[in-house]
Amino acid sequence: MANVVIYVMAKQNVEAKKDEILLGDAASVYCEDSAVRAKANALCIYKFRGGQEARAVISMMKIIEMLTVLVPGATVESIGEKAIVLEKIPEKKYNSRLIPWKIALVAAVSFFGTAFTIMAFHNDVGVSDVFMRIYEMVTGQKSSGCTALEIFYSIGLCLGIIIFYNHIGGRRITKDPTPLEVEMKIYEQNVNMTLVETAEREGKEIDVD
Repeated sequence: MANVVIYVMAKQNVEAKKDEILLGDAASVYCEDSAVRAKANALCIYKFRGGQEARAVISMMKIIEMLTVLVPGATVESIGEKAIVLEKIPEKKYNSRLIPWKIALVAAVSFFGTAFTIMAFHNDVGVSDVFMRIYEMVTGQKSSGCTALEIFYSIGLCLGIIIFYNHIGGRRITKDPTPLEVEMKIYEQNVNMTLVETAEREGKEIDVD
């Protein structure tokens, strides 16, 4: 089929619960010929064996080879990732009774861990002594340890944490991603790049013959 161009924008990581991974699941495919586009989307690029959790790395060169076999004479343009990390995630049965306890445990660890860290930092740098000295210098009176400085500092610390993490409860303050979300995205990208490079180095990447 001449003069047919298939554009493929591959995803970096694909999680699937089914054994067969179709190209449409792992990439965005465009072609002016709707029949070719449908055919390409339905192309099986990999099939997991067994019901265990598994991972595979497939090169875009292999997918291009499969597409040219599927649609002879077509031109394939890859505008996405050079390889795709495929992950088979088996369906897990969750015990609904344990979920509230898990949430409470994580919340407690996060709360008390953060509180301990803040207190340890303040004790290490001697914030209380600094506030007491400032209060005595400004007012000429001895600080009781609970003055306007400590109160407004505590309020400012709370507001600073809320603004930094861009959340109040379950609501966002702005539409921007939080610093934690940004770091998690960077971490995910680094993990996927490492998986691809490791598969290439160990010869486990699914590539052209």
